Amino acid sequence: MSGIAPHGGTLINRELEGKLREEAKTRAKKLMALTLSERELCDLEMIAVGAMSPLEGFMKKSDYDACLLKKRLTNGLPWTLPVTKSISADEKSKISKEKEVALADSQGNLLAILEVSEIFPNDKKKQAQAVYGTDDEAHPGIQQILKMGDFFVGGKISLFERPHHKDFLNYRLDPKQTREYFQKKNWKRIVAFQTRNP
Repeated sequence: MSGIAPHGGTLINRELEGKLREEAKTRAKKLMALTLSERELCDLEMIAVGAMSPLEGFMKKSDYDACLLKKRLTNGLPWTLPVTKSISADEKSKISKEKEVALADSQGNLLAILEVSEIFPNDKKKQAQAVYGTDDEAHPGIQQILKMGDFFVGGKISLFERPHHKDFLNYRLDPKQTREYFQKKNWKRIVAFQTRNP
């Protein structure tokens, strides 16, 4: 397929299919489950389908720090907003010896498995200043940061069940599908708009 290369050169796909999908679904039932916030749920799906290429999971400390300090990933690619899974101190103590955890939506539906590669502190003030240039609690972005847990867990994700959507179903296309559509239409110039919210 021709066109602009994905960010980082490779379109990531962390969505399982077939036997691997069924095995992961079965395995996830035996794992401790972490509940995703609405934002984390959006991030999970976007990572899995490659919309956040080259990320393969929630950021580990090195990429998180590079993102905040340099607006780049550790590999040098531009990246301005951290993509993280926050956890509480209680959750940290429960998963600190685990190699994998399940990820669930707010209704408890299991969606993915996260490889527990690293757990590190969430410096909320540092993140607020780096991302928004303020720590004013009246700012809606700061309010979201303050709701996060005091730690982050980083690692690769494997999605076996997509979040359920009811709206705009005809317009929900993965990066692979949009690229195929552009090629089918023989479009040479593509203009994109990114909203500030997921």
